[in-house]
Amino acid sequence: VCVFCLIFAACAYVIALMAVYWCTEVLPLAVTALLPTILFPVLGIMESKDVCMQYLKDTNMLFVGGLMVAVAVEHWNLHKRIALRVLLLVGVRPALLMLGFMGVTAFLSMWISNTATTAMMVPIVQAVLDQLNGNVDPQTSSEGPRRSVELSDEDEESKRMSKGLLLSVCYAASIGGIATLTGTGPNLVLIGQMNQLFPQNGDVINFASWFAFAFPTMVLMLMLAWFWLQFLYIGCNLRRTWGCGAAQSEKERAAYEVIREEHCRLGRMSYGEMSVLALFILMVVLWFTRDPRFMDGWATNVFNAKAEFVTDATVSLFVAVLLFVLPSEPPTYLCFWRKSQVSRGPAPPLLTWQVTQKKMPWNIVLLLGGGFALAKGSEESGLSRWLGAQMTPLHSVPPWAIAVILCLLIATFTECASNVATATLFLPVLASMSQSISLNPLYVMIPCTLSASFAFMLPVATPPNAIVFSYGLLKVTDMAKTGAVMNIIGIGCISLAINTWGRFLFSLDTFPSWANATVPV
Repeated sequence: VCVFCLIFAACAYVIALMAVYWCTEVLPLAVTALLPTILFPVLGIMESKDVCMQYLKDTNMLFVGGLMVAVAVEHWNLHKRIALRVLLLVGVRPALLMLGFMGVTAFLSMWISNTATTAMMVPIVQAVLDQLNGNVDPQTSSEGPRRSVELSDEDEESKRMSKGLLLSVCYAASIGGIATLTGTGPNLVLIGQMNQLFPQNGDVINFASWFAFAFPTMVLMLMLAWFWLQFLYIGCNLRRTWGCGAAQSEKERAAYEVIREEHCRLGRMSYGEMSVLALFILMVVLWFTRDPRFMDGWATNVFNAKAEFVTDATVSLFVAVLLFVLPSEPPTYLCFWRKSQVSRGPAPPLLTWQVTQKKMPWNIVLLLGGGFALAKGSEESGLSRWLGAQMTPLHSVPPWAIAVILCLLIATFTECASNVATATLFLPVLASMSQSISLNPLYVMIPCTLSASFAFMLPVATPPNAIVFSYGLLKVTDMAKTGAVMNIIGIGCISLAINTWGRFLFSLDTFPSWANATVPV
């Protein structure tokens, strides 16, 4: 008993220490994630070889493969071409322009990092705003003081619109990432923790099932966020914001011309771009059809084995390897596509290792591994079972109320800590709590995973917020008051989703047999 108590307390100490370090960032997040490799063996919680095995699991490889494809999309400027093309379609009327920016940002954030998406979109926003906000000098106006007052009002409206568009981009980047498993770190933490804590779950969460649940949630939240930002920063004048019956102003024509010129500067779509686009589409199609749940997927039919033999990580790594194999220039038999007939030796591949090393966020791989090590240590030491037992009184609280309270807690916590760290700390505890009260673990783990991505209130909460805040137009109070309502919108959308289509997709009304199983020691 004494030995058990010592191991139990040691594991709790390691988790508390890492939580403090992750919140205060006294060490880089990835370095803190390595602490279990030192502390668990030294304190007698786990053997070193068992701890180190947690740092490169199937989920980590899914992340690596998906990000390599994202790096290729970014390297070939395919994401910029998509963004500019959509903006040319929606036009530059204030409300539609905001919707266009939000839609493009959310879509790109589903596949590439929210930081890269925001960094690419904000300069486009700024260029458009420079044209829309161009003002005449009041001193040169022949209409005197009256014209000066009008210009002052226009300046205030322009400033509000600028704030609204900047916030729409950073918020859409955070919202869009929830729709896919690889879109944001907490989603990967969830699938990794599910496989770690409930190895018999039967691949209940894969790319297709997650997308079926999270994509409608993302679209609903994006639309409500658009209405909120439009109301707060643009207003409800349909004639002005939607252009109902009004001719396009000179400033709007100039702003549209800026977008068109940026798009023209990209030139024709190159062979390399088309190849990357084709591989990206191939990866998404293979993800959706591997195990679509309602029928046998290609993984079962082609290999005549269980779907778990070939996972989403297999697909992402297969496509990622092709990026290093296929050439970035057309072969000789496609001579009509070549810009020059002169042979210059072998063409470089679509993606090189130098580009990959430069743009890959390797720190997230270590963060995910640190989370899996913590979950394994909690299970081995018995800490997770003890925590679950302490939450048995929650059995009398309605499940929907538990989910809402936990979502509020995590949405607040993630404002001060990394979203990956937040999910890593909370999900194992929530899994144990669910087991103790005979509640389907997914009923609380999924909402809390989504809530970990809702860092809307502070500039330091997430990189997209920091990027738009650095432009100097926004104050902390602007982001705080707007983000507070955004958190409420997000939690409301999650509650609706998990209690409607989520119940059907994941059979949340029943306590599954796999939730009774514990990780074998």
